[in-house]
Amino acid sequence: MTPPADPGAPPPGGAGPSSPAPLLALGLDYGERRIGVATGDTLTRAARPLGTVAAVDGRPDWPALERYAREWQPRILVVGVPYNMDGTPTRLTEAAREFAVEAGRRFALEVVTVDERLSSREAEDLLRRRRASGERKRRVRAADVDPVAACVLLEQWLRRRGSENDA
Repeated sequence: MTPPADPGAPPPGGAGPSSPAPLLALGLDYGERRIGVATGDTLTRAARPLGTVAAVDGRPDWPALERYAREWQPRILVVGVPYNMDGTPTRLTEAAREFAVEAGRRFALEVVTVDERLSSREAEDLLRRRRASGERKRRVRAADVDPVAACVLLEQWLRRRGSENDA
């Protein structure tokens, strides 16, 4: 005679309840001259800067962005859209939205947009604090800020997504 099954035990075959696989995301901080790139995932809810892609008059270097997408193979793109502090659109709001749509089309990925208000300022402050502490040796340049700003907006999305999933 076999003992009764434990209701909390995994089913036969070792397959128990599983949580969804971590979602890898690529964060993009759009700008007319540079686009910051970062990667992060829903498991750690952390992001790390990858680099900066050039843009000329708002036209991104699509082959460079494609290399990031091919290397990291994200399942989603998180694109920052700028707004004024009062929530009204900026000069770049529509261009960032168009960039998000085009990136999704080119890479056949889902795209979410996030309000990137103050992400660049937060990134600059973070880099300056690192320099003041001695963690960073060289001065903060504009090109250094963009990938960190992409991290800021990506982590903002990851935190919001995590809290929605935890509720």
